[in-house]
Amino acid sequence: MSDDPITYLKRLGESGSGPHDIARAALMLAALDHAKTPLTPYLEHLQQIEDVMRAQCDVLRDAKEGARAVARLLVDRLGYDGDRLEYDSPKNADLISVIDRRRGLPVALGILYLHAARAAGMRADGLNAQSHFVLRLSHRGDEAIVDPFNGGQTVDREHVPVELRADDAGLAQPVSDTDVLLRLSNNLKVRALHAGDHDRAVELTRRMVLLAPRRADLWFDLARLNEAAGVLRAARNAYETCLELAPPGQGFHNEAAISLSQLKRRLN
Repeated sequence: MSDDPITYLKRLGESGSGPHDIARAALMLAALDHAKTPLTPYLEHLQQIEDVMRAQCDVLRDAKEGARAVARLLVDRLGYDGDRLEYDSPKNADLISVIDRRRGLPVALGILYLHAARAAGMRADGLNAQSHFVLRLSHRGDEAIVDPFNGGQTVDREHVPVELRADDAGLAQPVSDTDVLLRLSNNLKVRALHAGDHDRAVELTRRMVLLAPRRADLWFDLARLNEAAGVLRAARNAYETCLELAPPGQGFHNEAAISLSQLKRRLN
């Protein structure tokens, strides 16, 4: 943790899709917007969560009991809950602000739940739900689906709400830690675009590229945003990287090739 945030996130992105030390990674993302804020109190808070949950490793009999233990710590003891009054506030996707306020979006709170559950020896994964982030805990042959936004309550597998299902109407599937961090960052990017803050959206997309440097779609998005901002050489570089990563005839390759050709004519 002696690395600066950019170096930390670059190394994390180069290491693959995870599993990562996900709460610390989210904290480093937040640190990019809090340059003068000491990280020590927040790291100590994460360590406190880890220590409390690690002490329960041997006594948790199944995933449901583990889910209750996580909720007792994060909700009852530490006071975390979903922010229903200012749901769309960027503060709810910034882990430093989430820790300060004890309020956040489902994915931001979910990262703390993942951190706590893993410290207790459980397997914990984010799920690719349509519009509401939940996680799945697995322990000693048992599973529990947990909703971090609503007090850490468990969701009955037999009556999963539609928003917690995948597009094919099946139960949502696990996603990588990198995908969870990208979802957190994308929440901020979408809010920046809605607010008309194009520069902020570009910066957030750069961070997403740090997290997943092999994702052609992110490079394509970065290229389009830079082109719209008139930063044409950066746009060209991003289009070229997208083309290197996307197989010909697939994904964004054709669209990126056309956009790059048009852009080069503007640069000549």
